Amino acid sequence: MTDFAEKPTLTGELVILRPLDESDYDALVAAMADPEVTRFTDPHDDGSGVEEEMYREWLRTRKDQTDRLDLAIVSKATGRTVGEAVLNKWSPDDQSCNFRIMIGADGRGQGLGTEATRMVVDYAFEQLGLYRISLTVFAFNPRGRRVYEKAGFVEEGRLRQAVALDGERHDDILMSILAPEWKAVRSTA
Repeated sequence: MTDFAEKPTLTGELVILRPLDESDYDALVAAMADPEVTRFTDPHDDGSGVEEEMYREWLRTRKDQTDRLDLAIVSKATGRTVGEAVLNKWSPDDQSCNFRIMIGADGRGQGLGTEATRMVVDYAFEQLGLYRISLTVFAFNPRGRRVYEKAGFVEEGRLRQAVALDGERHDDILMSILAPEWKAVRSTA
């Protein structure tokens, strides 16, 4: 693997994953405004720091990044962008990176996140030659954790009581999957 310069379009039964671009602006802003998305991605972000032109420029530059992969999640049923899937924090020497996913209200409860997660993990291991993918998920996000577990991610640690929210403290769970584990998951899926 040399880098993330190639930006693929991946097609599944439920979703199309394609390079993120400025045309996704409205859909992603709507998704990020969803209280559930905010709660599960950054519960302390009130959204006030994002300026439209800055965010549009950020979207325009995604295709030029060689150290990360930003993909729009498009529902095949509606043709609309419902979220994003990202491989970032790439460590070439370790053949590892981080994964994150965000699905807005229009895409939840339909299996889109599960399929998108599996597709990105498959691409990362089978096409990019990665060895390890990690992520974190808040303990109060059991639906997200279940999606990751179905894709083969396993808990490898916790940042205990790392998140203070609504007067309570919550763990931030570290999960990962290794290439050999993915091969086993893939053969049974």
